[in-house]
Amino acid sequence: MELAEYELMDAVEARMWWYRALHARLRDALVHRTGRVLDAGCGTGGFLARLGAWRPDLKAVGVEWAQPAAERARAKSRAAIARGSVNALPFAGNSFDAAVSADVLCHAAVDPVVALRELRRVLKPGGRLIVNMPAYAWMLSAHDRRVHNVRRQTAGQTAAMLRDAGFAKVRARYWNGLLLPLMIVQRKLFATGEAGSDVAPFPPWLDRILHGTTDIERRLPFSLPFGGSVLAIAEKP
Repeated sequence: MELAEYELMDAVEARMWWYRALHARLRDALVHRTGRVLDAGCGTGGFLARLGAWRPDLKAVGVEWAQPAAERARAKSRAAIARGSVNALPFAGNSFDAAVSADVLCHAAVDPVVALRELRRVLKPGGRLIVNMPAYAWMLSAHDRRVHNVRRQTAGQTAAMLRDAGFAKVRARYWNGLLLPLMIVQRKLFATGEAGSDVAPFPPWLDRILHGTTDIERRLPFSLPFGGSVLAIAEKP
């Protein structure tokens, strides 16, 4: 990503509604996991910092390609951060009990086939992989171009990608469905060619409403059949 996007992420990820909603779902997916957890493409360390507060029993490790982001992640989370690419993870095989890759496999610099092969390699047998992907190719926008996203996928495409990579027990579900109409309006009806980043501080009242909406959806006993993102969970056989 552009350095300016890392700076925006670093400034707002502790409080912006979308990051808080994403991180809560990643935490839920790790609820019964123990041991070592890899955040593959950890950015500026927001999830690692939250994970350290929520689950100090886990041994969290991050890997990040951009040196400025890796330095910020190290300072923010106090976790071990390696400099490297998800296309060639700098870890031995069978090293982790779980791995998270949130909005990374969508990047132009990432080869999903190679990256998933690497994630499978470093996971222990029975290890869990948690992947978040932006949904729907038709939702590609100016923000995607700013952060170098080149792929958005359906839940079915994401599940098939993980099965093709050799993962088992694959589950892929949409989330952020209640706010999808607002996303469509923002990205498709009112968008301009050089729109600003979607990552930004929101007025506190609006942030509370948006996060509250995602939290209501998170607590539903079922998943909506649509959403702005796809969260997938799989295991290494």
